[in-house]
Amino acid sequence: MKADFLTFVITMSFVIEHSIRIAILDLYNGVPNQGMRCLRDIIEQYASQNNLQILIDEFEVRKLLQVPDTSYDGYISSGGPGSPLDSVHEEWERVYFSWLKSIEKWNISAEPQKKHILFICHSFQLACRYFDAGLVCKRKSTSFGVFPVHMLHDGYDEEVFDGLRDPFYAVDSRDYQVIKPNYDKLSEMGGKVLSIEKERPHVPYDRAVMAIRFNKYFVGTQFHPEADPIGMSHHLQLEDKKQSVINEHGEAKWASMVEHLKDPDKIVWTHTHILPNFLNGIVSQKS
Repeated sequence: MKADFLTFVITMSFVIEHSIRIAILDLYNGVPNQGMRCLRDIIEQYASQNNLQILIDEFEVRKLLQVPDTSYDGYISSGGPGSPLDSVHEEWERVYFSWLKSIEKWNISAEPQKKHILFICHSFQLACRYFDAGLVCKRKSTSFGVFPVHMLHDGYDEEVFDGLRDPFYAVDSRDYQVIKPNYDKLSEMGGKVLSIEKERPHVPYDRAVMAIRFNKYFVGTQFHPEADPIGMSHHLQLEDKKQSVINEHGEAKWASMVEHLKDPDKIVWTHTHILPNFLNGIVSQKS
């Protein structure tokens, strides 16, 4: 009996020591979404495929003012509804930026295990405001659908883009954008602009930034790398979303987006690369 108990203690100690802890910061503010399901699915599949113990905790940032502490190996901050500008004086944003500051402080300390963050969509826009990485502003019209994302020079060497083609396809869902990158500030932080949106020669607007490496441990995407065909198909069939795409791009474009969902080289490829690549970076540091 004592031997069995000792074996159990040793086994649990090994699991705790060798497990990965991921915190997901939920910025959806209680709004039904596919993003959180997709994030959980990717992490669980990654753990299974790599025979890893990955523990996930979720934090309701906007509704409950919940943020994680510094004990996690990695953090994923989700997309979410609403304006990334109107929350300037809201308490949840103060709490969120205070959390981000605590991770910054950890990473510049002597602690050997650094903390990685992935910012998605709304979180990406907030991070761009926090770091003064570019101009966050409202788009002339909503961008929603499956679109090509074009890599810049630094994107080819970016670890979370490993295995992607140029352009690659991603799900875009936003009323806001980041334009006019602050290259001086990014250079000072060790940051780089990784990708931009498709070229639109018929309109006189800046091309929005689609991904930024803020520093060695923080990276963000304007698009949704977690999106999968199931969730996107659900959204594209909603009447308001369907009409939004048709009004902006035409019915043929909507139909082609639906077709893209079946193509393994489109959002499926992005879905199976970016988040797993991000997790690879965490695991390689931990091992």
